[in-house]
Amino acid sequence: MSPKSKNTIMPEFKSMHYSAVFMLLSLLLLGACSGGSSTGEDAGTSTVECDGSCADTPTRLTVADVETILAQAIAEAQAQGEQATIAVADRVGNVLAVYRMGAAADRGVLIASATNGAGNAVIDSGLEGISLPATGLALNIDDQAAISKAITGAYLSSEGNAFSSRTASQIVQENFNPGEMNQPAGPLFGVQFSQLSCSDFTVDNVNISHGPKRAPLGLSADPGGLPLYKNGTPVGGIGVIADGLYSIDKVISDSDRSVDEMIAYAGTYQYAAPVDRRGDRITADGKTFRFSDVDFSDLNTDPAAANSYASIAGSVGSLISVTGYSNGTIRAGLAFGQRESGIRRDSNGFPAATDAFIFVDPGTNVNRYPAINAPDGLLTAAQVQVILEEALTVANRARAQIRRPLGSQARVTITVVDTQGEILGMVRTRDAPVFGSDVSVQKARTAAFFSSADAANFLTTQPNASYFDVSSTGLPLVLRESVALGDYVTAVQNFIPDALALTDGAVAFSDRAGGNLSRPTYPDGLQGRPHGPFSKAPGSWSVFSTGLQLDMVYNAIIQHVLSVATGGGVADITSRCSGIDFDPATLSFTATGTTNQMANGSQIFPGSVPIYSGSTLVGGIGVSGDGVDQDDMISFLGVHNAGQRLSGAINNAPRAMRADNLTPQGVRLRFVQCPQAPFLDSDADNVCAGK
Repeated sequence: MSPKSKNTIMPEFKSMHYSAVFMLLSLLLLGACSGGSSTGEDAGTSTVECDGSCADTPTRLTVADVETILAQAIAEAQAQGEQATIAVADRVGNVLAVYRMGAAADRGVLIASATNGAGNAVIDSGLEGISLPATGLALNIDDQAAISKAITGAYLSSEGNAFSSRTASQIVQENFNPGEMNQPAGPLFGVQFSQLSCSDFTVDNVNISHGPKRAPLGLSADPGGLPLYKNGTPVGGIGVIADGLYSIDKVISDSDRSVDEMIAYAGTYQYAAPVDRRGDRITADGKTFRFSDVDFSDLNTDPAAANSYASIAGSVGSLISVTGYSNGTIRAGLAFGQRESGIRRDSNGFPAATDAFIFVDPGTNVNRYPAINAPDGLLTAAQVQVILEEALTVANRARAQIRRPLGSQARVTITVVDTQGEILGMVRTRDAPVFGSDVSVQKARTAAFFSSADAANFLTTQPNASYFDVSSTGLPLVLRESVALGDYVTAVQNFIPDALALTDGAVAFSDRAGGNLSRPTYPDGLQGRPHGPFSKAPGSWSVFSTGLQLDMVYNAIIQHVLSVATGGGVADITSRCSGIDFDPATLSFTATGTTNQMANGSQIFPGSVPIYSGSTLVGGIGVSGDGVDQDDMISFLGVHNAGQRLSGAINNAPRAMRADNLTPQGVRLRFVQCPQAPFLDSDADNVCAGK
């Protein structure tokens, strides 16, 4: 199926503020319904508004719920005249059903951020242009795309915010907002390469079991992934792909009529997010997030009148099994926040006042990531515990950026690692978004890795990223380009400039600093400036081709995509994301290396700092959740306060070592950025200054 163009409405309002457009549209819809449904904005939504505690009452998607969601989405797809692939997942990523309408051979999907008139990818780099099935290569990725969208809707949402894959599209692009020139990149720039199937943190997705689970294509920025709610708490997500294009929305000044989003939106009826929690009620940097460009009144059907699933099952498509994700049946989900989900409230490891949540093995109910002694011998379990407790205390005092009601405390996941990337301990605050779990590990590892003296050697000894020719017409694939990761070492040494960069451990890099060097322009967002040394050059950069971040894990991503598409015909390697060698000619993958330094990939948006003892690197801390400045502050002050409590045994990087002493291209790097008036219990400001 070739990608379909997107139609827009009301282009004369492009220059108006989104809230004004929304108000005007709402008034117009009061007088006339534009779709098949007579429902208003609140109809079909959860009317309960929670503060993070609703999941204390076990709430889950039942088999009957999933059947209703599928039936509503299928009815809208039929009314749209579309063949759709629909996936439903629970909040920790278990895939509960995948339904494909039409024949598999007609469900081809192209990965591309932009296409030309012939429907081909404009950019020839990274994951751009991958399209299966091609002639003679009868493989499908529509199921993987739908699953990633469903997991995105579930993972980005909480009781305080409802975000969608359209929201993700807005916040991962090179400018925030997309299309606004000379603006910095989106606040979650790079998050699309998280939750990877190769991650050593995420759990295998074959059976319904504890999470967080993996997403086959990472987090999705293609509209058509929405969260699902019951009684005010998120219970999962729905993902739909019908238009044949796995992409992003590069123009957000208009209102799309994405068939993917319309079909998914129909599926959310009775399970839709509370209106006051949706992204379009939440701001960052004075800008409103996007949630959906459609509402129930825009649909071609009234979801409330959809035929039952039992009456249509098998008549327009069928449930499908997806290797590693679904067994071809409809399954019930797990209740988040309960032992069965793998995330529950802590009972004895942390002070009760911190209201800590931990990751557990449901069978034993034991903490999967308690504080432990570092295998490299540089941090003790007692020190790790103090770091986690102090960061948790800062988080509980911090004012959340992306959460309703206003004045809520930040909800985050916190991870501490040693210098080799081994997880030394993890903890979460109540109702923290699930995506931040894997991301906090990525952030902690990234800070420790780039601050080490081993980074250059690690990169120069990794297998090359092997891009295959997207015009390949069968197996084995044809090698198009081989990218040496060591080239990024040379690039950063020339860019800073410092011939010893990444070789001597002399510079402490946070994720904010490394992220600055990973942007397609430096300084971030300014047109006409050079690209950062960890980024692809203009013309090769896209959200599917970021640079070192993708090249480090590209082989592992391709390996998994092919493994799923071939039904296991290609061996699946899930032990690590880096160190995977790929030979397209023989279609063979080999895992190399023994360390976990980059086992679940790197991350390039803020929220981490390296940890030191004096001037010796001893590890890293990563934080991810309700705002990137909050993430920075929680990690930075968490280490600072822990150092005071431990009488100086550990500390943040000495000021002379911090990356903000560097001025590449005459522009100073950033280390951390803490929010203004950050605490709920104090009017203190500039809380990170002087530390």
